[in-house]
This record gives sequence, C-alpha cells and structure tokens, in this order.
Amino acid sequence: MRKFFLGLVLLLVAVAVGLAAWDPLTAEASPAPAFRPTDVQIARDKFGVPHIFGKTDADVAYGVAYAHSEDDFATLQEVIAMTRGRTGALLGADGAKIDYVAELLDIRKTAARDWPHLPADVRALFTAYAAGLNHYADKHPDEVRLSGLFPVTGEDVVAGFVLRSPFFFGLDSVLGRLTEGKPLFREGGPALDAAGKLVPRELTPVGRDPDHNGSNGMAVAPGRAPDGATRLVSNSHQPWTGGVAWYELVVHSGEGWDFAGANFPGSPYPFLGHNKYLGWTNTVNRPDLIDVYKLVLDDSGEKYRFDGKWLPLEKRRVWLRVKYGPFVLPVPQTVWRSVQGPVIKNAKGAFAIRYAGMDQSAMVTQYYRLNKAKDFAEWRAAMAGQGVPATNFIYADAKGNIGLFYNAMFPDRPAGFNWRGVLPGDTSADVWTKTLPFERVPALVNPRSGFVMNANNTPWVAAGPGSELDPAAFSPLMGIEDDMTNRAVRLIDLFGAPGPIDAARLKTIKYDTAYAKSGYAKVWIDRLLALDAKGDAQIAAAQDLLRAWDWNLDGKGQGDALALLVLRPANGSHYQRKADPDPMTVLRDSAAHLQTYFGTLDPALGTVLRLRHGEGAHRVDLPLDGGNDTVRASTLWDVEPDGRLKVRHGDSFIMFVTWDKAGRVHSESVQPFGAATTRPESPHYNDQAPLFVAHRLKPVLFDPAALRASGALFYRP
Repeated sequence: MRKFFLGLVLLLVAVAVGLAAWDPLTAEASPAPAFRPTDVQIARDKFGVPHIFGKTDADVAYGVAYAHSEDDFATLQEVIAMTRGRTGALLGADGAKIDYVAELLDIRKTAARDWPHLPADVRALFTAYAAGLNHYADKHPDEVRLSGLFPVTGEDVVAGFVLRSPFFFGLDSVLGRLTEGKPLFREGGPALDAAGKLVPRELTPVGRDPDHNGSNGMAVAPGRAPDGATRLVSNSHQPWTGGVAWYELVVHSGEGWDFAGANFPGSPYPFLGHNKYLGWTNTVNRPDLIDVYKLVLDDSGEKYRFDGKWLPLEKRRVWLRVKYGPFVLPVPQTVWRSVQGPVIKNAKGAFAIRYAGMDQSAMVTQYYRLNKAKDFAEWRAAMAGQGVPATNFIYADAKGNIGLFYNAMFPDRPAGFNWRGVLPGDTSADVWTKTLPFERVPALVNPRSGFVMNANNTPWVAAGPGSELDPAAFSPLMGIEDDMTNRAVRLIDLFGAPGPIDAARLKTIKYDTAYAKSGYAKVWIDRLLALDAKGDAQIAAAQDLLRAWDWNLDGKGQGDALALLVLRPANGSHYQRKADPDPMTVLRDSAAHLQTYFGTLDPALGTVLRLRHGEGAHRVDLPLDGGNDTVRASTLWDVEPDGRLKVRHGDSFIMFVTWDKAGRVHSESVQPFGAATTRPESPHYNDQAPLFVAHRLKPVLFDPAALRASGALFYRP
C-alpha cells in the first residue's frame, strides 16, 4: 500500500508539474524580429509625457514601444497575451473568454494571411514596435508576467488590431447573446420591416455597454473665431485604466512623421491628435454593421443547407489555456465557421455572424497614412482606404477646413430582407461581399454654421440647425443611427448661440455640466416627480429636491448628487435602447444610498463623486463634477465602501488644438491620472489629477525647440 500511495503521490506531482509547465512549453513562439534601431531618443517633459525621436519612422515605433513599456508594461503584456491566445493563462477564466473569441474570429489566420501583403513601410513600423517591446522585456525580465510571451512579432501586433476593431461597434453584445442563447436585441439603425422599409423605432438595447463607447468631438472654423483661428477639441470617453485607456505621446521622425496625440496599448502610432498641418479626433458611432444568419443544419449538426446544397461547417478544435491558482489547465473547445462567417451554436440552433471589417487588417495601414497626411486631400485619400470599420472622425486643419465623417464600412446590402433581424442562412442572396465606397459615407464639410460636433448621436445634425444632412439621401439599408444624447443637444445649443467662439468660450462649452430640459432626461424626471410617495417621507423629500434642482451637475446647486444617481439608469437605458428601469426603485435606492452614507439627501456633489487612484502615499482623492451624459463626462463609477462613487470612465484624454491665422499649431492636453498609471513610484502616476478636476490643461510641447528649452531629459532606450 505504501508503494501504491507513493506512486499516487509521484503521479500527482508529475501531473502538477506538467500543468504548471505545459502552457509556456506549448505556446507558439516566433523568432524575434530582426530589427536594429538606427537612432532613437526619448525625452520626458515636465509631466512625463514621452516625446520619441528617431531617424526613421521605424526607429520612432521602436521608441514608442519602449517608452510605453516604461510606463505600463503590465497592461501591454495583457494586450499581447490577447493576440497570442494566452489571456486565460494570464488572467484566468475571464481571459479565456477573450481567447475563445480570438479563435472564433480566426484573428491569427487573418494576420498571417495579410502580413506579407501589407506595405513594406507598415511592416517595418510594426516589426520595429515589436522589437521595442522585446527589448524592454529583455532588460526587465523580472517584470514579465507570463513565461514564453516574448519575443513578440509585428504580426502579433497586427492581430491585436484585427481582434479589437469590431468590438467598438457592438460585436461583443451579439456574441454574448448568441452564446447564452438569449434573444438578440434589435441591431443598430432604424428598424426595418421584412421588405427593408422603415418602421417605427423601438428602444431596445444594442451594441456595447456604455463604458466602452462614448466621446465628444468638436471643431470650429475660423469664420466663427474672433482671431481667425481654427480649433479642434478631442474629448474621448474611455476607461481610465486597462487595454483601451489612452496613452499620450509625441513623435518626431527624420522621415517627416511629426504627431502629438494618444494611442491604446499595443499600437505603434497615435489614433488621434494632430501634426503641423491637420488633426482629428474620434467618437464611437453605432450603425448596423453586424448581420446574423440562422443556419439550417442536418441531423449530424455538422452540415448546413446553402443554395440547395449541404455544405460542411468548418470545424476546428482549440485548446483554451485557463489559469487556476498555480496551474494552467487545457480546456477544449470547438469553433465553427460557415460561408457567412463565424458560427455559434446554442439550444435554438446555429447562427452565423458577418460583420464590417471581417477577416481584414487594412486599418493598420490607414491609421499610419492618416498620421502622415499633410493636407485635406491626403487625409481624405487615406480615409478612402476604408480600413477602420467604424468610428466618427471630426477633422480640422491649418487652412481652416473642418468636417464630420460618419465613417463606417457599410455592407452593400441588397433590398428585400429585414436587416435588423435574424436573416435566413440557407441562401446566398443575403450574403453581402462588398462595402459601400467612402464617397457614400455621411459627411459634413465646412458647413455654414461654422462648427461640427459629435457626441455619439445621429450624424444628420452634426452642424446644427440650417446645416443638417438629409436622411433621405442615404439608404435605410445602411443602418445609420438616429439616436440623440443629452451631450449632443447641449452642444448644438451651445455652439448655435450667437456670437464668436474664442478659446475661452470653447473651453466653457467643453466643460458644460448641464442637462437639457428635453428628451429622455425630462421624461424620466417627470416620471419620478409623478410617483405617489404614499406617506413615504424620504421619497417625498427626494421629489422636492429634484423639483428644485437646476438641471446642472456643476456641484454648486442643491440636489446635484441625487440627480446624478437617478439619471444614470435612465441614460443607460436610453443609450442602450432598452426599456427604462422601475422609477420608484431607482428613486428609493438613490435616496437610501445618500441617506445611509452621507446622512442627508443633499450632500455636495464633489463629496460623493470622486477621482480616486492609488493607495497610501501615492493616493489621490479629489472631487469631480459632471455626470453620465453631460459634456463634462463622469460616465461610470464603482461604489466604494464609504459610499463614495469612484469614477472609472468618462472624460479621459482631452486635447485642445489651435491653428492660428498664420497656420501655426498650438495644443494643450490633460489626462485623469498621469503618464504612468500603473507605476505608483513614478512622479507621473497621478500628477495630472489636480489639473483634470480643476478643468485645467497643460501645454503639449510639440515644437522640439520648446521641449529642449523646458529642460526635458533625453535618453536612449
């Protein structure tokens, strides 16, 4: 028996060792990219923002990777693991879900197929970026979180773009509902009947959770400015930490790449910002870019009927890596694919998914070309490449041009089908293969109003009354959204007011904290005030407070904290196109929260709404203003043990860009925390927070001479 138990123990030890070692041993590792930088320098300004200088664009990309790693190597590794199918090995079961989606969408195959055909300069840029990541990992092995994750290749980085792009227009919602076997929500755009004609709009949820898609963008033409300047405001609403949190940087290359802006972890270039000649920002748009088909399967469940024939479903067994304690367990899964695209099976059948930008990586080229455009014509030519599947672009330049482009890869859909519902999967008649050209994208260029804006709303009203686009000029098959947000209503009112718009007025517009007394907010507040308090003194007091509220979340009037709490659920329902919650429950819960934690229904807004980051000596804890759908956005928060609301998403990277009458560029920016959000020991962990809460900005030292004069430290990676 002793021998038996000893053998059993040895077997268990062997299994444990195997489980601990199999993940790094079986991870597919590629040779390190062969790139040696020619000349790379990094400079840090007063706020730690990296300015990367290189002889070539590839040198700069190498420096971008190294500088970002210095500030947030932990998050970069999570992004890289995501592209390599090892998120589960790093983060556990939640990460394994991402790995499953990556397998379902076949991102590695797409990246491998497209990589040899990308332009040589794009491949060089991504190869250099990967080499910069590898260089940092080699120099700091103690910071590597997952054995076998490095070296990284340029192809790996491209795969990250392929994976993340469709999730900005709602693919996760569709995948989640299908996986759970729940009914699909109505897809984006106006509802259509079976013949493809418009029917009354329904308020049902679609797309991603609001904490992943927001933003304001604004541009003002010189005709509205007393000094003849052109102005652009980038006001993205993203999570404040993690894989889609903004990272500010400035780049300068001997090959003419000069740009100031911000990117996400895993990108060799900024996604928005400005160069000497022009700039742009982005806001999320939500047209209908996803189609779902119900397949007709045979008895085996592995063949589907298509145009009268039975075709085999593509079938592939994959092994997900799931971390449990010290072990990484192999979990088998099967992924399926049909002619239409990836397939999910549930209790109701098999459903194929087709989406804009599927199986392509052209976005990596488009962003690079936009970075280097020197005038409006070059910029529009880059946009016409249509690699970015969706997102609004708000544009401005040194020559006074402004514009709003409701950019999307709109499927070229045939009429005769209900494109907002589940489509028949047994015919090729509804399987689109092309997208509409860029010339069909809704756009407003140099409108008479002298401004353009977007706040995640329909594009028709981007330039205000008198400068609208005509919806009838665009096919309903495009699925263009018809939503309005409070932010959009406020911006139209503020920009539409008479008089010039100088820098001070533009700043006041951007930091507006008011709600319009119209739309969903007015309807919702009226419902709360109409509730029968039924002798409930707290409900009656809360109603009195809301009646006295001034419709402004500036933290100066009474009732702001209560209004903040009761409006968030209403905005979530409106933004996600779903039914409102129960008004009595919302009012009762909101009032109870304030009374329990603050001893009053009317604490100061800044006492409740907080910017908090870090622990101990590195902690900041500051008051905030704004709300879930105000132009000054404090969008989502976590409730802390003391009842305070710790904001985690909303106004994130903010940039004001000005081209003066002579065409010279100047810009200012700010972040909620600092340049090094995961390095508590860094002086730039939280150093921008006091500016952020005070509506103040810092200079962007875009001119290298100004950077040097500031005393910035230069070093080589």
